[in-house]
Amino acid sequence: MADKIDDTPWHTAQIDEVIRSLRTSTDTGLSHTEAENRLKKYGQNQLEEREGVSPFLLFLRQFNVFIVWILIAAAVVSGFLGEWVDALAIIAIVIINAMIGFIQEYRAEKSLAALQKLSAPFSKVMRNGEMHSIPSRDIVPGDIVLLEAGDYVPADGRLCTSFNLRTQEASLTGESTPVGKSTELLQNASLPIGDRENMVFMGTSVTSGKATGVIVTTGMRTELGKIAGLIQEAGKEETPLQRKLEVFGKKLVYLCLGIVAIVFLLAMWRKDPLLEAFLISVSLAVAAIPEGLPAIVTIALALGVQRMVKRHVLIRKLPSVETLGCATVICSDKTGTLTQNEMTVRKIFTNGKTFDISGTGYTPEGNFTFDNTPLPESDQRVVKFVLGIGTLCNSASLKKDDTMWKVIGDPTEGAILSVAAKAGIWKEELEKKFPLLSEIPFDSERKKMSTIRNTPHAAQLVCEKGAPDVILKDCTRIYSENGISNLTENDIQAILNENNKMASAALRVLGVAFKPLDDEIIRPAPVPMERDMIFAGLLAMIDPPRPEVKDAVATCHEAGITTVMITGDHKNTAKAIGEELGFLRDNLKAVDGIELDALSDNDLVKEVPNISVYARVSAEHKLKIVKAWKKRGDVVAMTGDGVNDAPAVKEASIGVSMGITGTDVTKEASDMVITDDNFASIVAAVEEGRGIYDNIKKSIHYLLSCNAGEILTMLFASICNLPLPLFPIQILWINIATDGLPALALGVDTVDPDIMKRPARRSTEQIIDKSLGTLVVFQGFLIALSTLLAYLYVFYLTSSENPGYLYYWFLNELIPCCLGGELFGDLERARTVAFCVMVVSQLFHSFNCRNARRSLFEIGAFTNKKLLMATALSLTMQLAIIYIPHSKDVFKVVPLGLKDWIIVFGFSSLTFVIMEIFKYSKRERSRISN
Repeated sequence: MADKIDDTPWHTAQIDEVIRSLRTSTDTGLSHTEAENRLKKYGQNQLEEREGVSPFLLFLRQFNVFIVWILIAAAVVSGFLGEWVDALAIIAIVIINAMIGFIQEYRAEKSLAALQKLSAPFSKVMRNGEMHSIPSRDIVPGDIVLLEAGDYVPADGRLCTSFNLRTQEASLTGESTPVGKSTELLQNASLPIGDRENMVFMGTSVTSGKATGVIVTTGMRTELGKIAGLIQEAGKEETPLQRKLEVFGKKLVYLCLGIVAIVFLLAMWRKDPLLEAFLISVSLAVAAIPEGLPAIVTIALALGVQRMVKRHVLIRKLPSVETLGCATVICSDKTGTLTQNEMTVRKIFTNGKTFDISGTGYTPEGNFTFDNTPLPESDQRVVKFVLGIGTLCNSASLKKDDTMWKVIGDPTEGAILSVAAKAGIWKEELEKKFPLLSEIPFDSERKKMSTIRNTPHAAQLVCEKGAPDVILKDCTRIYSENGISNLTENDIQAILNENNKMASAALRVLGVAFKPLDDEIIRPAPVPMERDMIFAGLLAMIDPPRPEVKDAVATCHEAGITTVMITGDHKNTAKAIGEELGFLRDNLKAVDGIELDALSDNDLVKEVPNISVYARVSAEHKLKIVKAWKKRGDVVAMTGDGVNDAPAVKEASIGVSMGITGTDVTKEASDMVITDDNFASIVAAVEEGRGIYDNIKKSIHYLLSCNAGEILTMLFASICNLPLPLFPIQILWINIATDGLPALALGVDTVDPDIMKRPARRSTEQIIDKSLGTLVVFQGFLIALSTLLAYLYVFYLTSSENPGYLYYWFLNELIPCCLGGELFGDLERARTVAFCVMVVSQLFHSFNCRNARRSLFEIGAFTNKKLLMATALSLTMQLAIIYIPHSKDVFKVVPLGLKDWIIVFGFSSLTFVIMEIFKYSKRERSRISN
């Protein structure tokens, strides 16, 4: 029976057939015994939670990165060689990096827990012929439930009876307006969820009316449960940056092994002692590995997250920042994301004219115009009269909650109250003059509602609103500024033409009518009471686009990002919004869920570039669209706010949820949350993401070129049989302490103003491409050259030994002759000078790395104050280890004099000066060629 329940299209079955299939009764419901048996068979009516990752395993997962393994291996080797300071420093860095990542990801897996909040805690159920209030988790298929206004629907059910029932399904289907329900049989088995009007669904809520229904599926078999299953199935792939760092780390290992092997073989060829050869090799390995890189990347991302908070973007998972920066496609839900999720009256047709109303949402602020001019007194009176009728035929209320206006009741009726308030008409004040006597509520079959009001005069007033064609059938007269006259065929045709015009623009149109009653009506009957009505006008409304979205979409297109709208709304509405916001451009088209079902997965992969608007889609459709884009190799961002968006949000390369209107489900499934529900904030996040990636690339460029300088320094010294110019502990100090702060400051550099005018970068683009790799090696060579020249200058001009080799003669005879031949110190001093030149030249070099094309003087030397502070602090730290007595044995240094520092700064500036000249000449060549 379970399989049958899962697969049955209940909306196509007669209610008697449903009752028989589920072996229940509308009069008595299930017996307690039968309910207990079914509870054992089907399980509790709740969503299954996937077993989460324990905090301990989450912490261990931070070490599952290849470059971290390298660092741990380096620490082990250093410890084996007795270099315990090196080993402990490396381990400390690894642990700090792991702790940062752990803290950021601790709350990453809560999607299904949030779904539980949408389940009603108690429900009214018929058992043994009596109504009981039971925990919703104990509901089983076959239970008869009672639904009233304000109730959450506890499980999926087929309606048995319905009295003006309307449910809010926006969180499940994406449709912004409540859905009218009925018990009528539906023929199409493949109808979308939003069109199954004889069904109610778990997690939705009742806005008005009353109904009874038989539960057909519970728990994970409900539509909400299927979404929960999709969330479980949706995987999370590594971000582009993670993949690139993984590849880079592996390449770095091979490079290290190659260098170590070469140097070790050279040492063996020279017949050096084995331990000394091994020490030199390890020193080179330490020089090759940027120990601070994982921490630098993590901290740069974390600081970027803090900046993004100021731009209304909350990042839940650190790597998401970089992923958003290389997004090539943004798939956006319409309701609540591109639109306000607040119905707004845009046009009023009355007195033979169509009036425009400004303002959006429920806030009662806006102006009335005709042909872009304010209304004269005569038109104002007519418009106010129509709005007064709409206000008196209304069950909703408009309230101000702190700074926000909210509607209690139907959003469509709330829109009428809002536009009436713009005209100075408030329901509370109007009802004092026209108190409600009775009401015939809206019915999906009648498609209208009516109220009877007392008036300050003897007569009573009937107010009616509903579908324009239905209202017109009730009317025999029409209201205008000239009074009341008979309704002619020309009048009817003009009204219907205007209705069609508004509907084609995706506006929802309601007709408004009235009539005074001469005789007192005690028990109103719809047929006589709603005859001979007086037509007042048409009210056209829409869930309006957010005003800033159009510019944001245009910015995305300029940045090379494809924008896609995905909604559960009707196709005409979706097309109108898509055209207004700029989604439907360049012959792109709109399709609905039925058309989407006709496409195979492979066909959809080929077709997605031609489709920019999807309408009447389900959660499965959204997931299918995201997967199709990803199969094309695109980096996909999916935005949304409803439960129906959650699976696609989680499957996307980066999921984006709305902070105000977004459900907890979607927030927990997402990688980032837009706290102001503003689509423009998504564009700001893309800009920040691109800027952060650029800055991380600057940091990596800086660290690698510095490490290249260290490698080449040690390699050249080894090849030339020179004493080691740097010790492993000194290299580690440079990589972690001295390099770390400038690299971090580069990671938070100012964003290039033209960054959103670049095309979206490919996710396969390498961090270090051929041109940047060449630049890194060249700059590393300059740093190595500066260090070795300073080292040789200080050491060999003070050496009394002359082995007679040609290069010794060159250094001891030719250079002293050119430089005056003064003696400065010894080997320890030479190593200390080399150590300081390496540090200071890298500090100078950090300013080169701010921009690979533009000079420091073009971008401004003081535009990154954090970098100035970082270099000053790094230099202070370097001075400290030189002159603090206790650091001598640890870092193997000696204090330097004034002449030594002149040498240090003189040689250190070499790289910076050469690169500035190189940038200037390159710019001049480009200027001349243009």
